[in-house]
Amino acid sequence: MVVANQEVQLVIITGMSGAGKTVAVQSFEDLGFFCIDNLPPTLLPKFMELVKESGFKMNKIALVMDLRGREFFETLLDAIDSMSEVNWITPQIVFLDASDQVLVSRYKETRRSHPLAKSGLPLEGIKQERDILDELKGRAQFIIDTSELTPRMLREKIISGFSKGKQQVFNVNIISFGFKYGIPIDADLVFDVRFLPNPHYIDALRPKTGQDEEVSAYVLKQPETQKFVDKLKDLLSFMLPLYKREGKSQLVIAIGCTGGQHRSVTLVEHLGEYYEKEYLVSCSHRDIQKRKDKK
Repeated sequence: MVVANQEVQLVIITGMSGAGKTVAVQSFEDLGFFCIDNLPPTLLPKFMELVKESGFKMNKIALVMDLRGREFFETLLDAIDSMSEVNWITPQIVFLDASDQVLVSRYKETRRSHPLAKSGLPLEGIKQERDILDELKGRAQFIIDTSELTPRMLREKIISGFSKGKQQVFNVNIISFGFKYGIPIDADLVFDVRFLPNPHYIDALRPKTGQDEEVSAYVLKQPETQKFVDKLKDLLSFMLPLYKREGKSQLVIAIGCTGGQHRSVTLVEHLGEYYEKEYLVSCSHRDIQKRKDKK
């Protein structure tokens, strides 16, 4: 017996080999998802039909799709497209990523060979895999960078993000960073604020951060900052509802200055306070401790 008006939450877990897919699928199991590891994409439409014929006894499903070649990749894209056309399925893609350096280190620690590394060198396989996964990453609703996450932290991130059933909440994550340490790989939007006056060159402000009132007041009182913030708010206020309408559950906005200490931190805090009444907003500062750690 097929129950009408049912909806199935389908989560496809994919991403770079060594980025944490095993931890991710275990986390979904803890949330009560029916999980299958490495289901062939060609069987995905048939599997979902079986779910429907069973009367939707399984309405939360997580599937690990382990990509090992271009032909496999193209089949997966076709399967995802077919799922998107079914009105009783809510498909979401969770893409796990990490920096090349971290992935190489993880392969060395486990003494495993990369599935695409014909020569046995992990970096060769990692680069091939990035090329193959490029389009799939662009379709993902969730991109999680596990470079600096422990297994426990990754598990907590997944559980906090998917513990509310169908995940209809639109999350806006605003992060500050320093360009000298690289751009966050999981950012959807990146804004460079290095053109704003820099508190680093004021002796009294140099040791402080954008979380300190003196630095925040200095940055925000500048005419360039005021004009930029007005334009940025206008842009984001236009874009955010459209991202939400298109079904994107999470948006990562990265704001960068030179070291990730002053200007970017100030603007992240300011925007977080501005948008928290409309959206579920979280603010973080990736590089705010880097300078202290060097001392």
